[in-house]
Amino acid sequence: MVFSSLEFIYLFLPATLVGFFLLRHFDAERGIIAWLIAASLFFYGWWNPWYLVLLIGSVLINYGLHRVLVKVKDPWVLGLGIAANILVLAYYKYADFFISNMNALTGLDYALAGVALPLAISFFTFQQVSFLYDTYRGDLVECDFPRYALFIVFFPQLIAGPIVLQKDTIPQFTLSVFKNRMGVNLSVGLTLFVIGLFKKIVLADGVVPYVSTAFGLAETTEGVPVEAAWIGALSYTFQIYFDFSGYCDMALGVARMFGIRLPINFNSPYKSKSIVEFWRRWHITLSRFLRDYLYIPLGGSRRGAGRRHINLMATMALGGLWHGASWTFVVWGGLHGFYLVVNHTWSRLWGQSSKPALLPAWLCSGLAQALTLLAVIVAWVFFRAESFGGASNILAGMSGLSQPLEPKLWASLSQDTLTIWLHLGALTAIVFLLPNSIEIARRYGPVLADGAESVKNSAVGQHIAWRPSPAWAATMGLGFFVALVQLYRLEDITEFIYFNF
Repeated sequence: MVFSSLEFIYLFLPATLVGFFLLRHFDAERGIIAWLIAASLFFYGWWNPWYLVLLIGSVLINYGLHRVLVKVKDPWVLGLGIAANILVLAYYKYADFFISNMNALTGLDYALAGVALPLAISFFTFQQVSFLYDTYRGDLVECDFPRYALFIVFFPQLIAGPIVLQKDTIPQFTLSVFKNRMGVNLSVGLTLFVIGLFKKIVLADGVVPYVSTAFGLAETTEGVPVEAAWIGALSYTFQIYFDFSGYCDMALGVARMFGIRLPINFNSPYKSKSIVEFWRRWHITLSRFLRDYLYIPLGGSRRGAGRRHINLMATMALGGLWHGASWTFVVWGGLHGFYLVVNHTWSRLWGQSSKPALLPAWLCSGLAQALTLLAVIVAWVFFRAESFGGASNILAGMSGLSQPLEPKLWASLSQDTLTIWLHLGALTAIVFLLPNSIEIARRYGPVLADGAESVKNSAVGQHIAWRPSPAWAATMGLGFFVALVQLYRLEDITEFIYFNF
């Protein structure tokens, strides 16, 4: 079920909240946990009930492995558990990818498995791997099976994250948390949900036609005009930004309605002044997982700069492959690995330099931000393109290497695209001039405390900070109305981009 669907907004969420508040009234802690588990399983099974067997089986087996690891800290048990989880993920997500590549390399013609990708398998697999690893290390919050099951299947974060660790949410599954500050939780939760819904339906989906046109042209022709290429690349840059940001806001908001705070997962990444900073702001929980459970076990930076660079490239390439079974995703991850290597090398060579800057600090900051964003945009082309040919055509167009258009046609095209450029300009202003939703709601703790510390409130953010007031109620009501009108105008519900991973 999609957060932005009418079924979720009108039926599922209200019904789940009613059941929650009834059980909350009678101080039924176990009842609340059981109710949220049942609601989450219904939420997941809405798409395909058969995959509930996979999800429930995965939860049961991994909890059993956890109990074994509690009694005996056997590395073989840990290895078996992690290998089993990764093999299941690999089968469903990469079977056809491996077969098609094997056929291409050997000239054979093995039939593809044709396995459909179960929703959320990447996310709940990573969470259970982290749980087993934390159990083995002894860095674990004690929990019973119902709390473990809710930790995995809790519907606000089940489908596309954030990737939560056991220490993030399991301690919150208590009656004292469920009963705390009902009015504040509902108000903050609804505010975040409406902001996220508006981002998804109005801002992200509003540029989808531009993206589809440009990247469709790149897959079907040899050349893409420079303006069309830049419109496509920039439109996708904003689409994925508002799509993922909207999802993160809605996930935070829905969880908060039940009194649960999730970790921060998105923090204005396009304002970053380096790629290192970008990955501290974009999909923050994935970056944390890759750092703690892949990069550091590989050796991290403990064995010198050369080994660190290899570990960074391997981590980001695997992170790219995690996003999808395609070499374009691997290239996207590899590009970011290369960016990180350059970033760290630059910092090592020049970061500690005491030489006076040749340019003013504000100009250096602006150039660093522009260069970082340009690198991100180039990488997004591979993330979105359906093939290397399509990506190459977009990049050739962006660099001006495509076939030039006739002057008359160019003048006509430029005139027709004025509205598009105004649209993209408005999105640029929203991204760079306005505070994000976490900054707006910061006074009321929208995320876990650890994540809140990384959010800096700008002067603009302080000026328009959310508070219970008629003005904010009217603003959110208007935003909800506009999003609903646009939702009714859509022929089909568009899934969030990260539902595909």
